[in-house]
Amino acid sequence: MEMVPIASWLAEAEAHRRKYGRPLVTLSYAQSLDGSISTRRGEPLAISGPASLALTHRLRAAHQALLVGIGTVLADNPRLNVRLAEGESPRPVILDSHLRCPLEARLFQSGRQAPILAAAPPVSPAQRSRLQAAGAEIWEIPRDSSGRLSLAALLTALGQAGISSLMVEGGARVITSFLQAHLVDQVILTVAPLFIGGLNAVEETLLPTPLRLEDVGITRMDEDIILWGKICAEEG
Repeated sequence: MEMVPIASWLAEAEAHRRKYGRPLVTLSYAQSLDGSISTRRGEPLAISGPASLALTHRLRAAHQALLVGIGTVLADNPRLNVRLAEGESPRPVILDSHLRCPLEARLFQSGRQAPILAAAPPVSPAQRSRLQAAGAEIWEIPRDSSGRLSLAALLTALGQAGISSLMVEGGARVITSFLQAHLVDQVILTVAPLFIGGLNAVEETLLPTPLRLEDVGITRMDEDIILWGKICAEEG
């Protein structure tokens, strides 16, 4: 991770939170050469090589919170912790409008910080109770004009909770939604030398205002290419 300037980026995180009222957001995921992140929705696929996977864990350790959608939880049952690097695990944040997170999910089993489940109101008292008993913290987040959870409102709530840095990993709907909402500050992308022809990371057009990276860097980790940059301020 030394070549990826995440330490210098995250040095600005607290000032960013004080200025904008929300965490600094890093979007990081792995894709194939044709932009695929899996064969199809709901079917996990290992794309990263061992070195770039270790980088992902170092990135997790550098952030205070880690966000994925409920689809990723249901498909992958991830731990969302740090295992392949030194450092603390980030606090899990799950976009879970209807509180579908299963009680047996592995993110409950490591005794770390309570996962935050962002749900759309009204929340059933029974659902709230069962998930709180499993160790979750339930946040009611309003919907935006498209009917999805308001990412802006969630980021404001995270900022108010003192979280200054957030890593967003996916899945495709989450990646697309963050980009469409212009709520990504920086990107760290792993590109594996594969053609898959599957589910693309970005599912919908970002036109007429495409996002461009600046301060772009690139390196190689074994067979994978790591590309990083900041979203141009005038566009993000």
